[in-house]
Amino acid sequence: MAKVKTSFVCRECGNVQPKWMGKCPDCGAWDGLQRFTEASDITSRPAHGALELPAELTAARGSRRAQPIAEVKPHDVPRTSTGIEEFDRVLGGGLVPGSVALIGGDPGIGKSTLLLQAAAALAGRGRRVLYATSEESAAQVKMRADRLDGSADAVRGQHLLLLAEPNLAVIVEEARRIAPDLLVLDSIQLAYRGDIDAIPGSLAQLRRCCLDLVTLAKTSGTAVAIVGHVTKDGDLAGPKLLEHLVDVVLAFEGDRHHSYRVVRAVKNRFGSTQELGLFEMTGAGLIEVEEATLAPESSSSSSNGSNAGDSAKNKVISRRPGSVFAPVLAGTRVLLAEIQALTATGFLGAAKRRASGLDSARLAMLIAVLEKHGGLRLGDQDVYASALGGMRIIEPAADLATALAIAGAFYERGAGAATVALGEIALSGEVRSVRQIDQRVQTAVRRGAQLLLVPATQVESARAAAPGAEVVAIGHLHDAIEHLA
Repeated sequence: MAKVKTSFVCRECGNVQPKWMGKCPDCGAWDGLQRFTEASDITSRPAHGALELPAELTAARGSRRAQPIAEVKPHDVPRTSTGIEEFDRVLGGGLVPGSVALIGGDPGIGKSTLLLQAAAALAGRGRRVLYATSEESAAQVKMRADRLDGSADAVRGQHLLLLAEPNLAVIVEEARRIAPDLLVLDSIQLAYRGDIDAIPGSLAQLRRCCLDLVTLAKTSGTAVAIVGHVTKDGDLAGPKLLEHLVDVVLAFEGDRHHSYRVVRAVKNRFGSTQELGLFEMTGAGLIEVEEATLAPESSSSSSNGSNAGDSAKNKVISRRPGSVFAPVLAGTRVLLAEIQALTATGFLGAAKRRASGLDSARLAMLIAVLEKHGGLRLGDQDVYASALGGMRIIEPAADLATALAIAGAFYERGAGAATVALGEIALSGEVRSVRQIDQRVQTAVRRGAQLLLVPATQVESARAAAPGAEVVAIGHLHDAIEHLA
């Protein structure tokens, strides 16, 4: 019998400790170490059902030698398009053969739907796909596939293979026999290995199952996509343990009560982590969302007649006080975000500050700057700020728009028709420059902006990028507040 070795893994940072401690010495997390038991000879010899390197790779290993990095010849990483443009954007251009991607999100957010649609699209182009499910039966997956695309053709039906099996050894053996271009496992929390004395979802099972899938991907060239659940804090269950093993970690964000979904790259060895994939959940599955679709809706209070809503579609229009637009970056694209604010009488010393889609700490800082340098008295005011459409804005370029929205709500004055504001606000009240001003300004003008409030240091660049728009230089916060009408 193999000797059992017990260690302790931190669920926050993933580091292994030889004994239990109340505080992790690496990341400082309290009560974060969990028991991890594994046979000591697992790493020295393959267990039952484990993967072994092919004979030709084993034979060639002895002839490999280290070489100077200058002599290494770079090569392009081949990619396979999933057939879903927004998904390819987040992946960095498509699936890389031999890579392992982990997709996490809240229950019901659309993880399985997205991967099933990607698998069907690949199979429709003649690529062989193995969809292994440990949570549902084959009939349940078939019903969901018919609902997503009831007109599946013969090619797709022959190349999209389904396996309802929680035993990972069976899944891996079937993948080696079929040699698919893509293997989807939904989900890893319910997959298990029979030779490990632990329940599915435990650290020992998660680590070993993920290692087997990584070994399969690297030795066979099969791209692997793994579905992972999240904890109540919104983190992937066992994530720090798995994030170090996989190549790509994607976060599926959104609210089940809203239609829009966002796929964000947390880790990507083959591309940028700044890209976003935009989707909308419908009765027929997830559909891709274009940038213009997220444009602000027209106001029902417009005075231009019944056609005002149609003519203002996808345009920046006049809004009530407390609403300002800001062009924010999402990877290589620019999205026009609408930021709204509301101020209400509260209690001095116990005023509320609430943010939705914005950084709450930065909101508190902007309120302090407005009080100190903007002349506002918000000590007894409850302040609420929100980025509409389910967007999440973390970059400081939206500071000026957020501050103007709060000031407009407090003074009950609007920013005016077709006005866009962008700029970072310093603690002194100065408006600092932002990156990629040309791209932001061009997108805002294309979407109907006529008045642009930009940092004074970038006014010339903004005017050159948008010759037909009125560009106003904003050097200090109080200069922007004067433009509230």
